[in-house]
Amino acid sequence: MVGMRALRKSKTLQYGVPMMLLIIGGSFGLREFAQIRYDAQKLHSKIDPALAERIKKNKVTLESEYEKLKDANFDDWKNIRGPRPWEDSKSLQEQKR
Repeated sequence: MVGMRALRKSKTLQYGVPMMLLIIGGSFGLREFAQIRYDAQKLHSKIDPALAERIKKNKVTLESEYEKLKDANFDDWKNIRGPRPWEDSKSLQEQKR
């Protein structure tokens, strides 16, 4: 009887054991929920076959885009800032051009 009372008053059994169970159990639970998420992403990431064919047919590479921009003239480039929320975008951009 004295031993049971001492065990009930023990801070380790009162706070430590539940905390360790929460940490270890939470780890396993989180792993299971994360696995469900990744499995669902695999199911939804299937691409439509027609879209996959269009992607394969339209090959754009970094080199092809570089060739397009290589001979472009950027000496007369004019940077136009975008409008602020309170400004009228059409009139401001026409003024800047």
